[in-house]
Amino acid sequence: MKLLSQALLFVLAILSFPLLASAEKKLAVQPYWLQLGHYRAAILTEWKSEVDSAQFFLASSGKTDPLAELTATIDAFNGKELTPVQTNKVRCQFPARYTWLKSKIDNSWPELNCIKLNQWEKTVNPAGITLVFPTAFMNNPSSMFGHTLLRIDAKDQNRNRELVAFAVNFAAQPNATDNAAAYAFKGLVGMYPGNFTVMPYYRKVREYNDIESRDIWEYKLNFSEQEIRRILLHLWELQNATFDYYFIDENCSYQLLSLLQLANENLDLTSSFDFQAIPSDTVLALKNNLLLQQPNYRPAFGTRLFHYSTQLSSQELQSARDLINDGDFDRSRYSTNRQAAILEMAYEWLNFNFNDQKLNRDSIAPRLKNLLYQRSKLDTTSPFTEPLKPIASPEQGHSSSRMGLTFANNNNYDNEIKLSYRLAYHDLLDHSIGYIPGAKISFFDIEGSFSKNNNSRLDHFYLIDAMSLAPDNEIFNSWSWNIRLGYDRQPDIDKKTGRYFTQGGYGKSFGNPNSIHSFVLGTIELNYGDITDKLEIGIGTELGTIWQITPHNKLALTGSILKLIDTKNTYHSQVALSWNWSFKTNWSLRSNINYKSWITNDTQAKLTLYHYF
Repeated sequence: MKLLSQALLFVLAILSFPLLASAEKKLAVQPYWLQLGHYRAAILTEWKSEVDSAQFFLASSGKTDPLAELTATIDAFNGKELTPVQTNKVRCQFPARYTWLKSKIDNSWPELNCIKLNQWEKTVNPAGITLVFPTAFMNNPSSMFGHTLLRIDAKDQNRNRELVAFAVNFAAQPNATDNAAAYAFKGLVGMYPGNFTVMPYYRKVREYNDIESRDIWEYKLNFSEQEIRRILLHLWELQNATFDYYFIDENCSYQLLSLLQLANENLDLTSSFDFQAIPSDTVLALKNNLLLQQPNYRPAFGTRLFHYSTQLSSQELQSARDLINDGDFDRSRYSTNRQAAILEMAYEWLNFNFNDQKLNRDSIAPRLKNLLYQRSKLDTTSPFTEPLKPIASPEQGHSSSRMGLTFANNNNYDNEIKLSYRLAYHDLLDHSIGYIPGAKISFFDIEGSFSKNNNSRLDHFYLIDAMSLAPDNEIFNSWSWNIRLGYDRQPDIDKKTGRYFTQGGYGKSFGNPNSIHSFVLGTIELNYGDITDKLEIGIGTELGTIWQITPHNKLALTGSILKLIDTKNTYHSQVALSWNWSFKTNWSLRSNINYKSWITNDTQAKLTLYHYF
């Protein structure tokens, strides 16, 4: 009888094997399993995981074969060829996989028994998750579009204890010896590893809010307690995983979406980001999936300092400056309230300079302490108001990619119809709601034209066209800069002739980027191509004024003149007058009249319809 029972079990196993194999095949292509393995459709193979760490996979072909990885995972969870201790170790290494597969194929598996995981969950004590968006930082290539990270909100947390919560960050791990150019290049082509880290939130606030002086937006996310646990179980699986880091697409914001979409099986946050994942676009993706609550605004140190300065007179600002430099000021000229304002301003100003200029702590700390002591002796409340929350948060701005249709009239060449595309992200005339005023980043900007004789040609290709116009004022000794790298066509006899160029400028800007804003830059330019028979160097100046007439209308007058060294053409110059009307968030109409002079000269008038997407 026993022999007969064993035979029947063997036959049933043989008969059920095709059914089990078929079930595994179906399970291996379910979206949630593919998301757990970070699989995406590939060119040379059907699937490829974005994770590059071998220890993340249990099958030797797991990086490119979701079915093999699923089979190896199920075998390991069933203890096939493993001791009980080894089996539990694998289950605790992949708790998100285990809990999902337990619900799908074998609910008789035991509950997880993982001491370290339980201790970690108890320490984190999660009750909610907040998406944190530090705005763009123009002096860091990886943060020029902004950045996102997560804050894990504890069950006993309130507004005053947010800084001691845990933060989840995904970032590149660059070589310490790489310069800025190498850093930018390697980040663009994915030569840096990236990984998730967990750290105290106050460290990131200090880095972004205080040291880099970036405003921070904090969005609480609409996840249930069970969904939060799924996210954290997968984060546990990723603690030793590395990814190739790309500034444009597989970056911090994209990888955070790939983590958050593990909250439930019906959530897909990453499939629409094939070419770029701009942080503000990823925030919008969360909003479109009804996952965002109204954001909290945390103004940067520099934002607060400048706001305080607007509440002091020029004389009071000078007294605060005297207090920083000389240690005292003439108190007899001011009331108690204004003395408090000067002392508070001096403290904040000196503290800002300490962070911004990396001053010596031993010399600055006693001076800060003395300012606090002097302020404590004045029995009056703070005279300062805090900065107001901006009218729009980052996800409310225009989308980052742009297409354009242009009609162009030339006085020396055929009229043209132009088509343009910009991968990312924002220029000085675009609608500025949700973006940093006075900052421009155009990446992979291409334009082609068609004339009446059916001639088609490439008009320009800008790999990067970036400009930072931080205005100089009584508080900040700010410098402005720009950099351009690409190809365009310049006026030549009978036609426009192509050139490759690299241009950079450095100087000052003045005024208010939300009103009237002017800049003057010293500029150097390198040119090569059909328009010149050798490498050509130009040195000169670039200047302009941008007037934001209303939030939807901007007018700009810009120009440049460069002295060409050791060439038959003495100067290269251009002047442009532009007007932009943003009649909807993602639509604008732009007119432009420009004059260019090189080998010859040309005046062109253009009318362009832009759509942002």
